[in-house]
Amino acid sequence: QVQLVESGGGSVQPGGSLRLSCAASGFTFSRYTMSWYRQPPGPDRYLVAAITSAGEKTDYAEFVKGRFTISRDNAKNAVYLQMNSLKPDDTAVYYCNAESGTTLGMPRFGSWGQGTQVTVSS
Repeated sequence: QVQLVESGGGSVQPGGSLRLSCAASGFTFSRYTMSWYRQPPGPDRYLVAAITSAGEKTDYAEFVKGRFTISRDNAKNAVYLQMNSLKPDDTAVYYCNAESGTTLGMPRFGSWGQGTQVTVSS
C-alpha cells in the first residue's frame, strides 16, 4: 500500500533552516508530480511546493517563494524541501503527497503520512 513518511522537522529560531525529507513507497513514484503541504494549527492544509515527475519544473506558494526549494531523487523515491529564512508563520506540520493531475492542490492519496512538525520560534 501507499506509504509516505516525512522526516526532518524540528524547532528552530527565526532565520534558521531545515531540510525535510519524504520517503515514498507503494506507487510508481517517478510518474507523479510530488508536493509538500503544510497544516498550521487548525483544519486547513495548504500547498507549499510542487515538483514535476522528472524534476524539470517547480512551483511555490507565494508565501515561501525565494526561501524554500523542492527537489526529488527518483532513484530513492524521495522528495525534499529545503527551508531557509524560516519565519514563525512557517510553523506547521508538513506533509508530502503526489498530485492527482496537472492541477496542483489535488492530492492523489487520501491516506497521508504522519507529517513532520516544524516550529519556528525565538
